[in-house]
Amino acid sequence: MITSKGRCLFLIGLAILALSPAVDAQQLPNSIKDDEFWRLINDLSETAGAFPQQFMSNEDSALFVVPALKEMTKRGGVYVGVGSEQNFTYIAAVQPRLAFVVDIRRDNAFEHLMYKALFELSENRADFVSRLFSRKRPAGIDNAVGVRALFDAYRPVEPDGTLYETTLRAVLDRLTRDHGFPLTDADRTSVTQAMTAFRNAGPFSLKGFGDTTNPTYAELMAATDLTGGLQSYLASEENFRIVRELERQNLVVPVVGDFAGDKAIVGIGRYVRERGAIVNTFYVSNVERYLFEQGDHGKQFYVNASTLPADASSTFVRAVTSDISRRMNIPIPDQPTKWRTFLYGMQESLKGVTGGKIQTYAQLFEIGRR
Repeated sequence: MITSKGRCLFLIGLAILALSPAVDAQQLPNSIKDDEFWRLINDLSETAGAFPQQFMSNEDSALFVVPALKEMTKRGGVYVGVGSEQNFTYIAAVQPRLAFVVDIRRDNAFEHLMYKALFELSENRADFVSRLFSRKRPAGIDNAVGVRALFDAYRPVEPDGTLYETTLRAVLDRLTRDHGFPLTDADRTSVTQAMTAFRNAGPFSLKGFGDTTNPTYAELMAATDLTGGLQSYLASEENFRIVRELERQNLVVPVVGDFAGDKAIVGIGRYVRERGAIVNTFYVSNVERYLFEQGDHGKQFYVNASTLPADASSTFVRAVTSDISRRMNIPIPDQPTKWRTFLYGMQESLKGVTGGKIQTYAQLFEIGRR
């Protein structure tokens, strides 16, 4: 149960939301200057937590909700998410004016800065994949190539040490020289470790955290929704360009943050509210499971999230493994995947937790599902 202090803060948050204007895209920035972008990262970030780095998603159901998410999401708002490349797929789907990626792992922020530089350096998907995995671009690939054919063309290509070194220098130069971001030696090491992991594994071996049956990067990029539609951020040049243009304007902001902390989520809420916008989409993955394990501290997330400007269409994207769903008796339908991904109304979830109707992780899946 949320404490009386937490409930009071939540009610204050609801009052703020009620006074918040509807989306006015003109008040959101068209671009963010380099010094402001770096200051925003530092102002919003918190002390990192000790969690293992995960270079890519392991959620094999992430795309299942994309068609519905596209249909219900207002364009031109704000996106918030956690984790690595799966955010790009959701960003391509909802087309926000501004995005924040909040993760308790500091290395995740610098992986996103690596991605930022690669997006900026690459004019198309084929060049992007070449740089990301340090493999020379095969001949005969044009912008119309399908995502499966794109990755199949790279299947026989071995990693290239010279290309790796050239790309790594270009990435670090882009961040430090062109943007002027003051990366420390530790920051540079984080970027280098990410580049090295992608080079060493390649698109057909790199997998998300977990067991050996997890999908590879190439498999996730070519995965489909439940109707067979290709939805990943590399499924088309259009999807790729949506993300690339946001990255080029400093509009995808990586933040080191604890969902239940006192800076990141509250700070994002303040920034968005001051610009008259709303958070349309919040991809929380399965983080809430760990928050509930932390008791009252973890439930502070819902007090924090209540300060995010939202409306009735604002959506949590929530994921859970089939193993956890069985163990906790979570009422979800069977699917032939390890993960299940669902959409839930943000406001219904927040009221459910802070009002006491939701007291366990399993109960999160009972209220506000769309």
